[in-house]
Amino acid sequence: MTTTYPFSAIVGMDGLRLALLLNAVSPAVGGVLVRGEKGTAKSTAVRAIAALLPEVDVVAGCRFSCDPAAPDPSCPDGPHEPGTGEARPARMVELPVGASEDRLVGALDIERALSDGVKAFEPGLLADAHRGVLYVDEVNLLHDHLIDLLLDAAAMGASYVEREGVSVRHAARFLLVGTMNPEEGELRPQLLDRFGLTVEVAASRDTGERVEVVRRRLAYDEDPEGFAARWAADEEALRERIAAARALLPRVGLGDRALRQIAAVCAGFEVDGMRADIVTARTATALAAWAGRTDVRTEDVRGAALLSLPHRRRRAPFDAPGLDEDKLDEILRRFEEDDPEPDPDPGPEGPGDGPDGSDGPDDTGGGPQEGAGDGAREQTPPTAPEPSVPDQRGGEHEAAEREDGSARADRDGGAADPGEGDGGTGGAGGERAAVGAAEPFRTRRLDVPGLGEGAAGRRSRARSAHGRTTGARRPRGTLSALHLTATVRAAAPHQRARGRSGPGLLVRRDDLREAVREGREGNLVLFVVDASGSMAARKRMSAIKGAVLSLLLDAYQRRDKVGLITFRGADAELALPPTSSVDAAAVRLERLPTGGRTPLAAGLLKAREVLRVERLRDPARRPLLVVVTDGRATEARRSGGPAPVERAGRAARMLAGDGVASVVVDCESGPVRLGLAGALAGELRGTRVTLDELRADSVTALVRDIRNVSNPRRAA
Repeated sequence: MTTTYPFSAIVGMDGLRLALLLNAVSPAVGGVLVRGEKGTAKSTAVRAIAALLPEVDVVAGCRFSCDPAAPDPSCPDGPHEPGTGEARPARMVELPVGASEDRLVGALDIERALSDGVKAFEPGLLADAHRGVLYVDEVNLLHDHLIDLLLDAAAMGASYVEREGVSVRHAARFLLVGTMNPEEGELRPQLLDRFGLTVEVAASRDTGERVEVVRRRLAYDEDPEGFAARWAADEEALRERIAAARALLPRVGLGDRALRQIAAVCAGFEVDGMRADIVTARTATALAAWAGRTDVRTEDVRGAALLSLPHRRRRAPFDAPGLDEDKLDEILRRFEEDDPEPDPDPGPEGPGDGPDGSDGPDDTGGGPQEGAGDGAREQTPPTAPEPSVPDQRGGEHEAAEREDGSARADRDGGAADPGEGDGGTGGAGGERAAVGAAEPFRTRRLDVPGLGEGAAGRRSRARSAHGRTTGARRPRGTLSALHLTATVRAAAPHQRARGRSGPGLLVRRDDLREAVREGREGNLVLFVVDASGSMAARKRMSAIKGAVLSLLLDAYQRRDKVGLITFRGADAELALPPTSSVDAAAVRLERLPTGGRTPLAAGLLKAREVLRVERLRDPARRPLLVVVTDGRATEARRSGGPAPVERAGRAARMLAGDGVASVVVDCESGPVRLGLAGALAGELRGTRVTLDELRADSVTALVRDIRNVSNPRRAA
């Protein structure tokens, strides 16, 4: 059995450690989402906290961890008579990103159904996690169908299974902990709100801390058991303090004044719904219990808000979660002025008299420090880690920077259309400062025609392991999803010939049928954006960026990968290689300068090369090319070479020959229009859409048009 890295041996990471400890004290807080760059000990900390959780009493032999004092009346293994049970450690169950639906919620026990002829339920991970911890590493990469199941279980505290003739309901109350790297994409808002707390983690920039992290990790890797033994006393002290705080929690009073503070903070940050108020109240209560107090104070409300609100405040698309601490302090200061009633006297159990004699809300302090060479330890004084949320200014600060950038661009004289801007040199002399994007809007879905087999998503039709069942077929290779009805139907006519005498069904390999399912897939949406001088008029470029930002938001919601190519001056540039982080594409788009000639052919050829490489990396993911341009092509012409427009046409026909689905967003404006974008769409065998038609409330047949272009029979 692998020895877990001790929680008390983790260096720094005060906000993360505090959030996990508060959930250990009060599971009703609702879990924690840990956001941070790779290699920051996120998973290590989560696995370590599970070892500190108190043991749970369970009914002996119950697969669903029923509490013997109050057994679940609908438990599939019940009914259970109240009484004494057996104690076991709280479980930490890990949900792999690639888990199946059957593995998560459970399913019919196929082996018993076919061999014994009985209908039996085989529990899944939700049953295993009941009264424990459900840990999802890389939760932002979890497939949508699994996220939906998690949302249902987290909301109702129970799992309902209705499938393949099985109807089961069992309790599923667990501490949901997720870790993620924001560079790989964000979470759906519905799941984000289900996490009680969120913390941002980053590697320390302090040399001493980094040295200590490496020293401890090397010591653990060399002798895990010996390393854990050196920290056993500190682990036991933490375990006892958690138990003491749990025992104190019911006696912590949440007065009306603290409730009004919480309501004022949540209203001040305009969070949606009431879950934020409830979670903040529970977190403030847990903070008081962790400090050994029976009253909730202003510092508890502030600390709770820093952990419970960053991912719930209203944000513009692609803003990172964050909280403006100055605004939080201002709200609390105004509350004190309006309601100057002093906090009640803490009584004999003050801040310096916690259950373990500590002098603050958290005395973990990273634990004793391991010696550099001889393994000796030096006890560090207790410290009270504040919730660590770097740069809580978040989206409001970024919005201010955008406004400042737009003001600078106005001073640079970007209001007039600069034309080609560089006097025909194709250099950077005509470059204009980046302008801000217009307000994003809801776009119509752009599908890739046909039926794909890519990763699960929400854009194009695809054969998938998850979705509605459309039929059955003989297995191709390993059987992945049994179609029970079709299998029974195939085996039934042969039972007499096979000499069946008992209740079980005699099934041969040739009888097996697998389910054919149809769902939706995520695609690779590759944006090719014209950033030349002909596009550089301020209002026009702002509208174009707003349209691309809207498409990026749509791609985020549909779980696509995105890439960004820009072309201007003399060549095209891959501004963002294909990635799942739509946020990164939005940042690159926001900073995009304009000016220079229009090397349209270079942009299309760059797109073809990027798609070729991605096809080798992920052949199942189908691409959708979105070209944002007015269709003009101007570049330095080589002696005797084809004209720029002709070169662009050749590149477009090559992409069409590769079978790439394309959409051209026509940005041409003004009273005189050349229709070049429409001609480009024809060469690509794609669809032309104007900026106005891109809006969901303006387009009536966009998806049909894309399909008709690729399938002339359908159009006829």
